[in-house]
Amino acid sequence: MGLLEQCEELFQTSNLYEVLGVPKGASDGELRRGYYKLSLQVHPDRSPGDPQATTKFQVVGKVYAVLSDEEQRLVYDEQGTVDEGSGCLSGERDWEDHWRRLFPKISLQDILDFEKQYKGSSEEDQDLQRLYMLHKGDMDRIMEGALCCSHADEPRVRAVLQRAIDAQDLPAYQAFTHESGRKVANRKRKAQKEQREAEALQREMGLNPEDNLVAMIQQRQKSKEKEFNSLISDLEAKYCKKPSKGTKAKKK
Repeated sequence: MGLLEQCEELFQTSNLYEVLGVPKGASDGELRRGYYKLSLQVHPDRSPGDPQATTKFQVVGKVYAVLSDEEQRLVYDEQGTVDEGSGCLSGERDWEDHWRRLFPKISLQDILDFEKQYKGSSEEDQDLQRLYMLHKGDMDRIMEGALCCSHADEPRVRAVLQRAIDAQDLPAYQAFTHESGRKVANRKRKAQKEQREAEALQREMGLNPEDNLVAMIQQRQKSKEKEFNSLISDLEAKYCKKPSKGTKAKKK
């Protein structure tokens, strides 16, 4: 299966820019930041209950590799195709190692800090509105794609979207405004099941809940903090630096 087909299957779109949540004319910094945000969301360490997490993480890395390569991006923009034989899509690449080279300073505390600053920010509002439009108000899909969100965040997410609808910034899709109680209950049961599976996996692996990345993120997600100061510009300055020449993808 090619990259575009994988994107369609895993992210419900074959548009590489939509996968990263950036516009077609995105700058290098915007691409890098989009990659960072999405890779945090699908990183296997953060999604132990998702059997497709590793594949998603690899696909996101490939999407960024294509769009960050000047020649590959030009071909994609003009023809809508991807050169699967390109060196930047090598099946032998260690995408975890590639990610660490791009973001060498990212630590557990960086991820937790990012989550704290992101939640309740204007950037999160924009991302949620983008998901709302992409999925036409389907809360199942919106919650699956929302960054730094657990089921406990659903009332907050719904409130953000409802405010945008009331302000006429978003259309009132019936899937959102008239969602059935059965669908809401099914989503809750699914979230509870995934939570139990994640906790069971942690126990099987002998992970310490106090030190484990997933446990700490889940603990933060359960906190009652809802309003945070936005430090997005600081994050961009820290994380969106251009990689050194030694880490730049080789062109064919």
